[in-house]
Amino acid sequence: MLSERRLQVLRAIVQDYVGTEEPVGSKALTERHSLGVSPATVRNDMAALEDEGYIAQPHTSAGRIPTDKGYRLFVDKLAGVKPMTAPERRAIQNFLEGAVDLDDVVARTVRLLAQLTRQVAVVQYPSLTRSTVRHVELLSLAPARVMLVLITDTGRVEQRMVDCPAPFGESSLADLRARLNSRVAGRRFTDVPKLVEDLPEAFEPEDRGTVSSVLSTLLETLVEENEERLMIGGTANLTRFGHDFPLTIRPVLEALEEHVVLLKLLGEAKDPGVMVRIGHENAHEGLNSTSVVSVGYGSGGEAVAKLGVVGPTRMDYPGTMGAVRAVARYVGQILAES
Repeated sequence: MLSERRLQVLRAIVQDYVGTEEPVGSKALTERHSLGVSPATVRNDMAALEDEGYIAQPHTSAGRIPTDKGYRLFVDKLAGVKPMTAPERRAIQNFLEGAVDLDDVVARTVRLLAQLTRQVAVVQYPSLTRSTVRHVELLSLAPARVMLVLITDTGRVEQRMVDCPAPFGESSLADLRARLNSRVAGRRFTDVPKLVEDLPEAFEPEDRGTVSSVLSTLLETLVEENEERLMIGGTANLTRFGHDFPLTIRPVLEALEEHVVLLKLLGEAKDPGVMVRIGHENAHEGLNSTSVVSVGYGSGGEAVAKLGVVGPTRMDYPGTMGAVRAVARYVGQILAES
């Protein structure tokens, strides 16, 4: 365990390096920070931090820069994330409240995160498997053709066409709609199959085939894995950090194109807290020079998906964590109210 003084020195090195992009020397540290010790003591502390792998010397006669291990300790010992100012919070709320549907919410969230953090923003669409049914609408398009519209608690809308084995009257359709919603509205997707399995028996024999067709389409919609969707924005921000990537940003850009990689990086939605993965903690080799800050978002206190940012390890962690958390909170509120 590091002493509090050495931890203070490490914090100062991280803050200066993130702010100046220049390796940090002991003289600069004592001039910029009230460390309460002599430059010689600071040099000794820096030598100890280097021996323990928290900082490194990029080249001869240079100052020191934090390593992945140093950033990790800095993040783990953060007293708190940087709070958003009142104008920033109002701007977030006003920008997101203008969204007209779920796609617009996700698109606005990506733009907002990229602008606030000046990093690459990644937003996962709400997962169907963790959603609940808000309403099922059934619309007659022809005597034997029905449109099924599934609306989730996160504002997601899925539409499917159902070809019925026989004509199905408006009164029968209204009856099916009412019975279906009385059973599934407000229930989790995973509970729906058992809740509707005996529903065909409530109808006349000639209508049971159509009821079964509608239910089959509904259940297929519930289990489809199109929840593994995400949206990315702000990749151009990476060009500002060219010198932060050892060789080139190409491996980072290639990794960002692989959505499966990004979904793994964001982590499981059931872990709602702010998660920070630094450098080599990211399993994908192309992202070893980046950090990922992610958090769950959702309504009713339960995370239904993740959002976050990807940027260089030389990142303003308190500010980025604060921005990601604030945006997630507002997105959750909008989903709850939609």
